[in-house]
Amino acid sequence: MISPGRAVRTAVTWLTVVPVAERHVDTAPDRALGGAVMASVPAIGAALGAVAAGLAFGLSHTGLPVALIGVLLVAALAALTRGMHLDGLADTADGLGCYGPPERVTEVMRSGTVGPFGVATLLLTLAVQATGFAGLTDENRWYAVAFAIAVGRLGAVIATRRALTPAHPDGFGALVAGTQHVSIAVWCGIALLATAPLGLGGTGFDPVPVVQGAGVVVVVAGFAWLFTRHCARRMGGVTGDVLGGTIELGVAIALVGLLL
Repeated sequence: MISPGRAVRTAVTWLTVVPVAERHVDTAPDRALGGAVMASVPAIGAALGAVAAGLAFGLSHTGLPVALIGVLLVAALAALTRGMHLDGLADTADGLGCYGPPERVTEVMRSGTVGPFGVATLLLTLAVQATGFAGLTDENRWYAVAFAIAVGRLGAVIATRRALTPAHPDGFGALVAGTQHVSIAVWCGIALLATAPLGLGGTGFDPVPVVQGAGVVVVVAGFAWLFTRHCARRMGGVTGDVLGGTIELGVAIALVGLLL
């Protein structure tokens, strides 16, 4: 059994640029470790969200316009995650945008180039995220910034549910696809509980943002479920690119929902 400590350390190593000493460097990763890492993804999202919220708070005390702060937050998150999720989003969009059987779809995704569907999807998603971060910064909603980033990672856990198999016998998808079950319900519950601080403000507790946040959790989870099911049908299973794409789209949806 993989210890929670090892799972989190490995998740940090795999999913961020933060160097973490790993005591099991001679042990090849397997599905047990992959499953433990995926069960830790929302926790990594919460940490990234806290960093982004702190950065937004600090930049808000400069003379920078909020639009530029939003762009800088997107850039910072891309740097902290090595741009992996953005690359996955572009590859997934290119794959879904082509015609043909699953073999053709995955061939396009593995080509190493970004096509028109990938470019368009990437630009639009980044624009939504930057604008969303700017809007929350303008309203001094620091917790909401972190919340959106963390909730977006919920999609990766849903994407690796037992009902979906890997598209390839190798690669990241083969390591994590079909590994999650109980963790999905646990993280959905935690996400709903995490909406409570959204209602805190200078004038007391307001339940409206909490209800709005709960709606965001439901929509992001529902989108992730349907989107990954569609991707698995088109691609013959789940790939690492699909996980990254689901995360980035989930963050964008969460930001829009929190600003409605």
